[in-house]
Amino acid sequence: MTHPALPEMPYESWRDTLDTVHRFAQVVGKVRLAAAPRRNHWWNVPFHLTGRGLTTRPMGRDPVFAIDFDFLDHRLDLSTAAGARHSFALPGLSVAEFHARLLRALVSVGVVVTIARPHPFGLPDSGRPFSADAEHAAYDPAAVTRYWRVLGQVNLLLEEFAAGWSGKTSPVHHFWHTFDIALTRFADRVVDPPPGTDPVTREAYSREVISSGFWFGDPAFPEPAFYSYTAPEPDGLADEPLRPDAAFWSDRGGGHLAVLRYDDARALPDPHRAALEFWDSAYRAGARRSAWDFTRYDCPAGVTDPLG
Repeated sequence: MTHPALPEMPYESWRDTLDTVHRFAQVVGKVRLAAAPRRNHWWNVPFHLTGRGLTTRPMGRDPVFAIDFDFLDHRLDLSTAAGARHSFALPGLSVAEFHARLLRALVSVGVVVTIARPHPFGLPDSGRPFSADAEHAAYDPAAVTRYWRVLGQVNLLLEEFAAGWSGKTSPVHHFWHTFDIALTRFADRVVDPPPGTDPVTREAYSREVISSGFWFGDPAFPEPAFYSYTAPEPDGLADEPLRPDAAFWSDRGGGHLAVLRYDDARALPDPHRAALEFWDSAYRAGARRSAWDFTRYDCPAGVTDPLG
């Protein structure tokens, strides 16, 4: 299979736009959190990809509705199962303006939803409500489309990676709180979290997990990268080998993250194969150290039928 080339995606070149789009996504994500039925490990919360951007998927009851980001025409689209629609352009909006337009759009199609805490989550300005954020307004359409195209390729790679394992696994989904795309494999063993762990984290990590994904960079790690981690982290994890040679274990303060920088992958003859090799090596490192049963869960090429 021939894959399209992975485009350049330097963090600093679109940092301001990323900050804006991240907060746009959090506004919509808070609506999703309020209107969707809860699922185990918070699988109800993230976004999924479409052919043009991101979707909340259908949610609510009366009416059923969905919110989609279109990153080719650069619009937000709101639609109901009854046929009502509302759409507005994204470029030029501050977070406060985006928040206000979305609330008006919801009212215009008959949706009543209450956002529990209309503030950013896990960001430096988490104390400021969306309605007061006139600071974040940068929006470079070309950079946003490039982000979506990278996201689309990584999404398909994670779907391919998911095919090789038959145990409990999350969907491939895009988290609006951390702005990464990930797939998580779960073991059957229940985890007893440390005292004082918050309820959100307890639910997310109530079982042993190995998560594989990709993020676009942040001030702490200002470049895009493929990643993987095992939680809880088993002893000796960082002593395990990773592939390709450019991959490495990063000490993240009490734990280790397997990392393959995006630009290092792009420099290899087959970047897509390198990403799959990386995720597999990191998974096998965590699974070996955590004594997971490879024989039980491995299913090459997505086939579980021994005669298939």
